[in-house]
Amino acid sequence: MSREVHDEAAIQAAWVGAAPKLGTTVTLLEYNPEWPRLYEREAARLRTVLGDRVVLLEHVGSTSVPGLAAKPIVDILLEVPDSDDEPAYVPTLEAAGYRLVIREPEWEKHRCFKGPDTNINLHVHSPGNGQTPRYLLFRDRLRSHPDELRWYLAKKRELAAQVWDYVQNYADAKNDVIDGIIDRARAAQRDASG
Repeated sequence: MSREVHDEAAIQAAWVGAAPKLGTTVTLLEYNPEWPRLYEREAARLRTVLGDRVVLLEHVGSTSVPGLAAKPIVDILLEVPDSDDEPAYVPTLEAAGYRLVIREPEWEKHRCFKGPDTNINLHVHSPGNGQTPRYLLFRDRLRSHPDELRWYLAKKRELAAQVWDYVQNYADAKNDVIDGIIDRARAAQRDASG
């Protein structure tokens, strides 16, 4: 269940305010062992701020995979009881300095925040969404299969060298590769379970 390719209207519609234009290539940095520490600091802050509203909190995306070059933005997956119930958590996050930048209720009840002092993408969903298993399966497959990591890294570098209007266009261009890796991970799970 990958995401569709977004046109400019869809990108603008999802953003709270205007979507930032990229208009250039995507900068990838070599893996930085500091990224997990940045995640842990944010996770501790989020647990303090949200308390028992945190259903699940995980470091996901390329910065969560040792050896993988990435945009220097730490992706964090947060599940709250109901991400559509914004009054239950958005004011609390905003008071702590987080800024709501994307609202996509029709896509897995997704919200995305930027952090107060660390470059993060805080992806918020509700339990039972279809993205949490994808994020975790993809991350874990790359961590445990160096051949998949090399293949994905090569594709990322190829795509990052192209000029994109929006970062979302770059993300969309990776969908087929990501879907292939997830499909193989799911097949391996099925084979292992008999």
